[in-house]
Amino acid sequence: MQDSLRAVLAEAKGLLGDRLTTNPALREQHSHGEDTQPRVLPDAVAFVETSHEAARLLALCHAQRVPVVPFGAGTSLEGHVTPVRGGISLDLSRMTRIIEVNAADMDCRIEAGVTRPLLNEHLRDQGLFFPVDPGTADCTIGGMCATRASGTNAVRYGTIRENVLGLSVALADGRLIRTGGRVRKSATGYDLTHLFVGSEGTLGVITEIQLRLHGIPEAQSAAVCQFDTLAGAVQSVIAIMQAGVPVARIELLDEVQMAACIAYSKLDGLAALPTLFLEFHGTPASVAEAAEQAEALSQDFGASGFKWTTANEERNRLWKARHDAYWAALAYRPGHRGIATDAVAPISRLAELILGAKSDIEASGLAAPIVGHVGDGNFHTVILVPPEPDGLDRAWALDRKIVARALALGGSCSGEHGVGLGKREFLEREHGPETLAVMRSLKATLDPRGILNPGKIFLN
Repeated sequence: MQDSLRAVLAEAKGLLGDRLTTNPALREQHSHGEDTQPRVLPDAVAFVETSHEAARLLALCHAQRVPVVPFGAGTSLEGHVTPVRGGISLDLSRMTRIIEVNAADMDCRIEAGVTRPLLNEHLRDQGLFFPVDPGTADCTIGGMCATRASGTNAVRYGTIRENVLGLSVALADGRLIRTGGRVRKSATGYDLTHLFVGSEGTLGVITEIQLRLHGIPEAQSAAVCQFDTLAGAVQSVIAIMQAGVPVARIELLDEVQMAACIAYSKLDGLAALPTLFLEFHGTPASVAEAAEQAEALSQDFGASGFKWTTANEERNRLWKARHDAYWAALAYRPGHRGIATDAVAPISRLAELILGAKSDIEASGLAAPIVGHVGDGNFHTVILVPPEPDGLDRAWALDRKIVARALALGGSCSGEHGVGLGKREFLEREHGPETLAVMRSLKATLDPRGILNPGKIFLN
């Protein structure tokens, strides 16, 4: 063990006691996320319970140039939590305090380890909820901020970025700063809050979040609409969005993903056809009107059926199936691993992107179900990696083709999963060398010794 690391571990042990560990099983747990990147063991895992503990640990690591990789729940899909240069995995999952709820102003302050279900359970009796729903109940809201997460409700309520008012951030040298505040707008100084949202732990460690909240809608209805063709389903999405129909969620599943979900989630009564799942929020009258508008528009593009319901049991069944789509895809091809693409394009170019991706999938010979939050132009292909020597190379080649299509259409390589390790190679093509140089200069200013999540976002 190098002297600098030994010195940090000795001092950190005095700070955290048994919450600093070199236990092999815990190190292995913190060596990866939900991705196909090679696993790398951290030298130690530190379980912090306060912002000040996180800041003090960072100061120790900064002094000795020891890498620090923030860890929430390990659900990221782009290798964000893999400690590629060793060091300390800084686990914030025990920071689960809901510090305050300001019901009259519809905001709250929480610690980074709070999850969406935990927060919404706490808020339910006050008629409020936090809507950003990336599809897994396990992920922490701190991790959602770090990766600039989105999810199924983004069409109506925005992404995590639009719902964060302020942050507490532990900087690389141990300083603890607060950004933003409780007001909905401010024209003072640089917008540091949104600099750290999406920075993936490379500029600072988010320890507390001030969030916008929303009122629980009076009525909610869910709808399922199936199509004979994928083109018809995508064109319906474009028409619904361009007509301004107030949808809360609109999700696309192609026929392969539907087949997987029918088998995995027992969606009786639905066929393995391209399908839209929709949801509408508002008053009873407004959700009925929105559903009728969406139905009329979808019929222009060959919808073979449009069923909608306000029954909570049926709504929950549909959205659970949607949230389990990744696991359904893996079960569809036992023994395969999954690579989730995250392409996004302007809504007017969505048909070109998805139908082009479908052609790329067919040409590759791989199975790759399509599912996504198409209301904001974002979709995923779960590329199923066969257990063959060239399987992973073929899967990454398909991923690169889909990304190239998205960028050519004015889109992005990542709508909500972030960059991490998996999307680094596309950043210069998407942003240009000058913009990338400015990003690097920000990194060098805030993390001059390069200890914060090294190896992520930038190729070197």
